[in-house]
Amino acid sequence: MGRKKIHDKVPTHDKMMIPTLEALKILGGSGTIDEINEKVYEIAGYDEELLEIPHNENGIQSKVEYRLAWARTYLKKYGLIENSTRGIWALIDNEIDTTKLKSDTILKNVREQTKKPKSEIKQNKEEVESEIDDEIEDQIDWKENLISIILTIEPSAFERLCQRILRESGFVQVEVTGKSGDGGIDGKGIVKLNGFLSFHVFFQSKRYKGSVGSGDIRDFRGAMQGRADKGLFITTGNFTREAIKEATRDGAPPIDLIDGELLCDKLKEFNLGVKTELIEEVSVNAEWFSKI
Repeated sequence: MGRKKIHDKVPTHDKMMIPTLEALKILGGSGTIDEINEKVYEIAGYDEELLEIPHNENGIQSKVEYRLAWARTYLKKYGLIENSTRGIWALIDNEIDTTKLKSDTILKNVREQTKKPKSEIKQNKEEVESEIDDEIEDQIDWKENLISIILTIEPSAFERLCQRILRESGFVQVEVTGKSGDGGIDGKGIVKLNGFLSFHVFFQSKRYKGSVGSGDIRDFRGAMQGRADKGLFITTGNFTREAIKEATRDGAPPIDLIDGELLCDKLKEFNLGVKTELIEEVSVNAEWFSKI
Protein backbone atom coordinates (compact mmCIF):
# COMPACT_ATOMS: atom_id res chain seq x y z
CA MET A 1 0.00 0.00 0.00
CA GLY A 2 2.81 2.38 0.92
CA ARG A 3 4.42 1.90 -2.50
CA LYS A 4 1.23 2.90 -4.28
CA LYS A 5 0.93 6.08 -2.26
CA ILE A 6 4.44 7.08 -3.31
CA HIS A 7 3.54 6.49 -6.96
CA ASP A 8 0.52 8.74 -6.55
CA LYS A 9 2.82 11.54 -5.42
CA VAL A 10 4.79 11.61 -8.68
CA PRO A 11 3.74 14.86 -10.42
CA THR A 12 1.93 14.54 -13.73
CA HIS A 13 3.72 15.73 -16.86
CA ASP A 14 1.68 18.94 -17.11
CA LYS A 15 2.97 19.97 -13.66
CA MET A 16 6.52 19.62 -15.01
CA MET A 17 6.18 21.86 -18.07
CA ILE A 18 6.72 25.28 -16.49
CA PRO A 19 9.57 24.01 -14.23
CA THR A 20 11.24 22.61 -17.39
CA LEU A 21 11.10 26.04 -19.04
CA GLU A 22 12.37 27.71 -15.87
CA ALA A 23 15.23 25.20 -15.70
CA LEU A 24 16.25 26.03 -19.27
CA LYS A 25 16.21 29.75 -18.49
CA ILE A 26 18.51 29.19 -15.48
CA LEU A 27 20.82 27.06 -17.63
CA GLY A 28 21.20 29.90 -20.14
CA GLY A 29 18.61 28.70 -22.64
CA SER A 30 19.91 25.21 -23.40
CA GLY A 31 21.09 22.02 -21.75
CA THR A 32 21.35 18.26 -21.87
CA ILE A 33 18.48 16.14 -20.56
CA ASP A 34 20.44 15.36 -17.39
CA GLU A 35 21.22 19.04 -16.77
CA ILE A 36 17.60 20.06 -17.32
CA ASN A 37 16.23 17.25 -15.16
CA GLU A 38 18.60 18.01 -12.27
CA LYS A 39 17.58 21.67 -12.36
CA VAL A 40 13.88 20.71 -12.41
CA TYR A 41 14.42 18.50 -9.35
CA GLU A 42 15.99 21.49 -7.60
CA ILE A 43 13.26 23.95 -8.64
CA ALA A 44 10.38 21.61 -7.82
CA GLY A 45 11.98 20.25 -4.64
CA TYR A 46 11.49 16.57 -5.48
CA ASP A 47 12.76 14.35 -2.64
CA GLU A 48 15.13 11.38 -3.05
CA GLU A 49 12.41 8.77 -2.50
CA LEU A 50 10.30 10.22 -5.28
CA LEU A 51 13.24 10.31 -7.71
CA GLU A 52 14.09 6.65 -7.11
CA ILE A 53 10.70 5.29 -8.30
CA PRO A 54 11.29 3.32 -11.56
CA HIS A 55 9.09 3.80 -14.60
CA ASN A 56 8.96 0.04 -15.06
CA GLU A 57 10.84 -3.13 -14.11
CA ASN A 58 13.54 -2.57 -16.75
CA GLY A 59 15.02 0.33 -14.80
CA ILE A 60 16.06 2.39 -17.83
CA GLN A 61 14.21 5.46 -16.57
CA SER A 62 12.66 6.65 -13.35
CA LYS A 63 8.98 7.62 -13.34
CA VAL A 64 9.94 11.27 -12.90
CA GLU A 65 12.34 11.10 -15.89
CA TYR A 66 9.65 9.46 -18.01
CA ARG A 67 7.11 12.18 -17.22
CA LEU A 68 9.70 14.87 -17.85
CA ALA A 69 10.11 13.35 -21.33
CA TRP A 70 6.35 13.83 -21.77
CA ALA A 71 6.68 17.45 -20.64
CA ARG A 72 9.47 18.14 -23.16
CA THR A 73 7.46 16.52 -25.95
CA TYR A 74 4.44 18.73 -25.21
CA LEU A 75 6.61 21.86 -25.01
CA LYS A 76 8.26 20.98 -28.32
CA LYS A 77 4.92 20.37 -30.06
CA TYR A 78 3.68 23.69 -28.64
CA GLY A 79 6.69 25.45 -30.19
CA LEU A 80 8.51 26.57 -27.04
CA ILE A 81 11.59 24.33 -27.15
CA GLU A 82 13.58 22.35 -29.71
CA ASN A 83 16.21 19.62 -29.61
CA SER A 84 19.30 18.97 -31.70
CA THR A 85 20.69 15.69 -33.03
CA ARG A 86 23.32 15.88 -30.28
CA GLY A 87 20.67 15.63 -27.59
CA ILE A 88 20.70 19.29 -26.55
CA TRP A 89 17.35 20.90 -25.73
CA ALA A 90 16.93 24.65 -26.05
CA LEU A 91 14.40 27.44 -25.65
CA ILE A 92 13.26 28.85 -28.98
CA ASP A 93 12.88 32.26 -27.30
CA ASN A 94 15.33 32.96 -24.46
CA GLU A 95 13.23 35.95 -23.37
CA ILE A 96 10.16 33.83 -22.69
CA ASP A 97 8.10 34.89 -19.66
CA THR A 98 7.05 31.69 -17.92
CA THR A 99 4.64 33.57 -15.63
CA LYS A 100 2.39 34.20 -18.63
CA LEU A 101 2.15 30.53 -19.59
CA LYS A 102 -0.37 27.98 -18.35
CA SER A 103 0.19 24.26 -18.62
CA ASP A 104 -3.49 23.54 -19.26
CA THR A 105 -3.38 25.87 -22.30
CA ILE A 106 -0.37 23.99 -23.65
CA LEU A 107 -2.10 20.64 -23.07
CA LYS A 108 -5.27 21.73 -24.86
CA ASN A 109 -3.40 23.23 -27.81
CA VAL A 110 -1.20 20.15 -28.37
CA ARG A 111 -4.17 17.83 -28.12
CA GLU A 112 -5.95 19.88 -30.76
CA GLN A 113 -2.85 19.67 -33.01
CA THR A 114 -2.61 15.91 -32.55
CA LYS A 115 -6.25 15.17 -33.33
CA LYS A 116 -7.07 13.63 -36.68
CA PRO A 117 -8.92 15.72 -39.31
CA LYS A 118 -12.68 16.05 -38.82
CA SER A 119 -13.22 13.82 -41.82
CA GLU A 120 -11.72 10.99 -39.80
CA ILE A 121 -12.88 9.49 -36.54
CA LYS A 122 -12.63 12.07 -33.77
CA GLN A 123 -9.99 11.29 -31.19
CA ASN A 124 -10.68 11.71 -27.53
CA LYS A 125 -8.18 12.87 -24.89
CA GLU A 126 -7.03 9.30 -24.16
CA GLU A 127 -6.29 8.58 -27.83
CA VAL A 128 -4.25 11.76 -28.21
CA GLU A 129 -2.27 11.02 -25.06
CA SER A 130 -1.72 7.45 -26.27
CA GLU A 131 -0.31 8.78 -29.55
CA ILE A 132 2.15 11.03 -27.70
CA ASP A 133 2.95 8.20 -25.29
CA ASP A 134 3.81 5.96 -28.25
CA GLU A 135 6.15 8.65 -29.57
CA ILE A 136 8.03 8.75 -26.27
CA GLU A 137 8.00 4.96 -25.88
CA ASP A 138 9.61 4.65 -29.34
CA GLN A 139 12.55 6.63 -27.97
CA ILE A 140 13.19 4.14 -25.14
CA ASP A 141 11.84 0.85 -26.57
CA TRP A 142 15.02 0.17 -28.55
CA LYS A 143 17.09 0.86 -25.43
CA GLU A 144 15.09 -1.59 -23.35
CA ASN A 145 15.44 -4.15 -26.14
CA LEU A 146 19.18 -3.53 -26.28
CA ILE A 147 19.65 -3.82 -22.50
CA SER A 148 17.65 -7.08 -22.43
CA ILE A 149 20.04 -8.51 -25.06
CA ILE A 150 23.16 -7.35 -23.20
CA LEU A 151 21.86 -8.99 -20.02
CA THR A 152 21.95 -12.36 -21.80
CA ILE A 153 25.62 -12.25 -22.79
CA GLU A 154 28.42 -13.64 -20.62
CA PRO A 155 30.05 -11.33 -18.04
CA SER A 156 33.36 -11.65 -19.93
CA ALA A 157 31.63 -10.59 -23.14
CA PHE A 158 30.23 -7.52 -21.39
CA GLU A 159 33.75 -6.65 -20.22
CA ARG A 160 34.96 -6.89 -23.83
CA LEU A 161 32.03 -4.73 -24.93
CA CYS A 162 33.06 -2.07 -22.41
CA GLN A 163 36.64 -2.38 -23.63
CA ARG A 164 35.47 -1.76 -27.21
CA ILE A 165 33.43 1.28 -26.17
CA LEU A 166 36.43 2.81 -24.40
CA ARG A 167 38.64 2.23 -27.43
CA GLU A 168 36.04 3.82 -29.70
CA SER A 169 35.94 6.75 -27.24
CA GLY A 170 39.67 7.41 -27.64
CA PHE A 171 41.17 5.34 -24.81
CA VAL A 172 44.46 3.52 -25.52
CA GLN A 173 46.11 0.49 -23.92
CA VAL A 174 42.70 -0.72 -22.74
CA GLU A 175 43.03 -4.03 -20.92
CA VAL A 176 40.44 -6.31 -19.32
CA THR A 177 42.11 -7.65 -16.19
CA GLY A 178 39.40 -10.17 -15.30
CA LYS A 179 40.82 -10.53 -11.78
CA SER A 180 38.48 -11.61 -9.01
CA GLY A 181 38.85 -10.07 -5.59
CA ASP A 182 40.33 -6.84 -6.92
CA GLY A 183 37.67 -4.54 -5.53
CA GLY A 184 35.55 -4.82 -8.65
CA ILE A 185 38.23 -3.49 -11.02
CA ASP A 186 37.58 -5.12 -14.39
CA GLY A 187 40.04 -3.25 -16.55
CA LYS A 188 42.21 -0.23 -17.14
CA GLY A 189 43.15 2.16 -19.89
CA ILE A 190 44.77 5.48 -20.68
CA VAL A 191 42.98 8.53 -22.02
CA LYS A 192 44.99 11.32 -23.62
CA LEU A 193 44.00 14.97 -23.74
CA ASN A 194 45.35 17.15 -26.55
CA GLY A 195 47.67 14.33 -27.54
CA PHE A 196 50.07 14.60 -24.61
CA LEU A 197 48.25 14.76 -21.25
CA SER A 198 47.66 11.18 -20.08
CA PHE A 199 45.32 9.94 -17.37
CA HIS A 200 45.23 6.37 -16.10
CA VAL A 201 41.66 5.15 -15.69
CA PHE A 202 40.36 2.00 -13.98
CA PHE A 203 36.91 0.77 -14.94
CA GLN A 204 34.33 -1.53 -13.43
CA SER A 205 31.60 -3.08 -15.57
CA LYS A 206 28.45 -4.33 -13.84
CA ARG A 207 26.01 -6.24 -16.04
CA TYR A 208 23.15 -5.70 -13.70
CA LYS A 209 19.39 -5.19 -13.67
CA GLY A 210 18.69 -2.66 -10.95
CA SER A 211 20.36 0.20 -9.12
CA VAL A 212 24.01 0.48 -8.19
CA GLY A 213 24.31 1.95 -4.69
CA SER A 214 26.83 4.21 -2.97
CA GLY A 215 28.49 1.20 -1.31
CA ASP A 216 29.58 -0.15 -4.71
CA ILE A 217 31.08 3.25 -5.57
CA ARG A 218 33.00 3.41 -2.27
CA ASP A 219 34.36 -0.12 -2.73
CA PHE A 220 35.49 0.67 -6.27
CA ARG A 221 37.14 3.92 -5.16
CA GLY A 222 38.96 2.09 -2.37
CA ALA A 223 40.33 -0.46 -4.84
CA MET A 224 41.55 2.15 -7.36
CA GLN A 225 42.89 4.74 -4.91
CA GLY A 226 46.59 5.40 -5.41
CA ARG A 227 46.63 3.28 -8.58
CA ALA A 228 44.75 5.43 -11.09
CA ASP A 229 43.88 9.08 -11.78
CA LYS A 230 40.20 8.43 -12.42
CA GLY A 231 37.60 5.71 -12.23
CA LEU A 232 34.80 4.75 -14.63
CA PHE A 233 31.81 2.68 -13.51
CA ILE A 234 29.70 1.17 -16.31
CA THR A 235 26.38 -0.58 -15.68
CA THR A 236 23.39 -1.80 -17.63
CA GLY A 237 21.18 -0.60 -14.78
CA ASN A 238 21.17 2.80 -13.11
CA PHE A 239 22.74 4.59 -10.16
CA THR A 240 20.94 5.66 -7.02
CA ARG A 241 21.01 9.35 -6.12
CA GLU A 242 23.36 8.54 -3.24
CA ALA A 243 25.71 6.70 -5.62
CA ILE A 244 25.83 9.73 -7.92
CA LYS A 245 26.65 11.99 -4.97
CA GLU A 246 29.34 9.58 -3.75
CA ALA A 247 30.94 9.46 -7.20
CA THR A 248 31.44 13.25 -7.22
CA ARG A 249 32.13 13.76 -3.52
CA ASP A 250 34.55 16.59 -2.74
CA GLY A 251 38.00 15.49 -1.70
CA ALA A 252 37.69 11.99 -3.16
CA PRO A 253 39.09 10.64 -6.46
CA PRO A 254 36.41 11.30 -9.10
CA ILE A 255 34.46 8.45 -10.64
CA ASP A 256 32.53 8.92 -13.86
CA LEU A 257 29.30 6.97 -14.27
CA ILE A 258 27.77 5.35 -17.35
CA ASP A 259 24.28 3.97 -16.76
CA GLY A 260 22.20 1.78 -19.04
CA GLU A 261 20.71 4.69 -20.95
CA LEU A 262 24.07 6.34 -21.67
CA LEU A 263 25.52 2.93 -22.53
CA CYS A 264 22.82 2.52 -25.19
CA ASP A 265 23.52 6.01 -26.55
CA LYS A 266 27.23 5.21 -26.87
CA LEU A 267 26.57 1.91 -28.67
CA LYS A 268 24.30 3.78 -31.07
CA GLU A 269 26.84 6.59 -31.53
CA PHE A 270 29.60 4.11 -32.45
CA ASN A 271 27.29 1.80 -34.46
CA LEU A 272 28.19 -1.13 -32.22
CA GLY A 273 25.38 -3.61 -32.76
CA VAL A 274 22.95 -0.74 -33.23
CA LYS A 275 21.99 0.77 -36.57
CA THR A 276 20.14 4.02 -37.17
CA GLU A 277 18.26 4.41 -40.42
CA LEU A 278 17.91 7.78 -42.13
CA ILE A 279 14.29 7.93 -41.02
CA GLU A 280 15.52 7.61 -37.40
CA GLU A 281 14.42 4.01 -37.03
CA VAL A 282 16.78 2.37 -34.60
CA SER A 283 17.32 -1.36 -34.97
CA VAL A 284 19.22 -3.61 -32.58
CA ASN A 285 21.34 -6.46 -33.98
CA ALA A 286 21.10 -9.25 -31.39
CA GLU A 287 23.47 -11.48 -33.37
CA TRP A 288 26.26 -8.86 -33.09
CA PHE A 289 26.22 -9.13 -29.30
CA SER A 290 26.29 -12.94 -29.37
CA LYS A 291 29.62 -12.81 -31.22
CA ILE A 292 31.43 -10.19 -29.16
